[in-house]
Amino acid sequence: MAEKSFKYVIVGGGVAAGYAAREFAKQGVKPGELAIISKEAVAPYERPALSKAYLFPEGTARLPGFHVCVGSGGERLLPEWYTEKGISLILSTEIVKADLASKTLISAAGETFKYQILIIATGSTVFRLTDFGVQGADAKNIFYLREIDEADELVKGIKAKKNGKAVVVGGGYIGLELSAALRINNFDVSMVFPEPWCMPRLFTAGIAAFYEGYYANKGINIIKGTVAVGFGTNGNGEVTDVKLKDGRVLEADIVVVGVGGKPLTTLFKDQVDEEKGGIKTDAFFKTSVPDVYAVGDVATFPLKLYGETRRVEHVDHARKSAEQAVKAIFASEQGKSISEYDYLPYFYSRSFDLSWQFYGDNVGETVLFGDSSPESPTHKFGSYWIKDGKVVGAFLESGTPEENQAIAKVARVQPPVSSLDQLATEGLTFASKI
Repeated sequence: MAEKSFKYVIVGGGVAAGYAAREFAKQGVKPGELAIISKEAVAPYERPALSKAYLFPEGTARLPGFHVCVGSGGERLLPEWYTEKGISLILSTEIVKADLASKTLISAAGETFKYQILIIATGSTVFRLTDFGVQGADAKNIFYLREIDEADELVKGIKAKKNGKAVVVGGGYIGLELSAALRINNFDVSMVFPEPWCMPRLFTAGIAAFYEGYYANKGINIIKGTVAVGFGTNGNGEVTDVKLKDGRVLEADIVVVGVGGKPLTTLFKDQVDEEKGGIKTDAFFKTSVPDVYAVGDVATFPLKLYGETRRVEHVDHARKSAEQAVKAIFASEQGKSISEYDYLPYFYSRSFDLSWQFYGDNVGETVLFGDSSPESPTHKFGSYWIKDGKVVGAFLESGTPEENQAIAKVARVQPPVSSLDQLATEGLTFASKI
């Protein structure tokens, strides 16, 4: 097969690739210089939609509605946009070998791609229960959610098993969002996870108590402190039940698994420095290999605000790191300099009529404020994290845009606090004064 050459290649076609493409266009990339190589069959899209509006029974989100960059309020980049800009969008093409020394990528079909500058934007993949040898985990109607093809399969399953029983394995982001989506689809939902409360990587026990109570009020059965150890099947190979470690058996017409993910770095193993499970980069997302950048989920980068290196799996960082890398590439070519990446960690979620945002770091002591009763008519409550006498993180449920900006500012400024009791009493007022 003929070899294809490009000045710039982005490997991976997710959120980061789309936002990088937009920044390349802004910086004046010339037609024919840039290629995006993606194993997915569609142009880059806003992945968070898959666990939210894509699954709703009415008013569902469908492409082309959520191609990047609509998730941050920007122009929607339809497939034609890439053509107009002279960007080669090479879809349904999986790269199976990368040789960074010779600047060569090889696809599963045997195609060869050469580049001068590479951006690694391969993202993450989900852990599957088959990876852990869970009995029956290869049954039909056990779903995962990372890519649009998987979302389409789940939608088919929801329609085929209308008003049935669903078991969601995992109590993190995916577990909470999909339990809500399935309940909205009128499924009888059970959510199973081993931790003492949901979303333990971010939520405190106090925050989690609100969501667990709220979900229980919506009819979701929450089962904590155990895991799925096996699945029963019928003659068609479809899942019929979920066997739990504590001996319970839950009937299930469909199962959705959300037990975490891992960055896709295997292609570059032993070719590039790694740290904390990702590819080590500097504040411009340059790796240890010249002309190779890594962005989004795969990058372990210096988090300036806290003076340490971290890997962040979130759409906000995927967008911003991609833009930073492209700016850095053009600045380097022009002999200019740009500011270092100075990221404020940000996470958010939406389910039912709830919507929370978190900024900063969730370390130190915590203060819960507002009305955190699951029966609250407003749902407005939040939490601060205090370390070394300073507020370092802030969480808010059902905030207005102005209130969310206020808690973001608190997390960035890290104001001193003298009394935790006073902070609990002041609540949002504290943030609005900063």
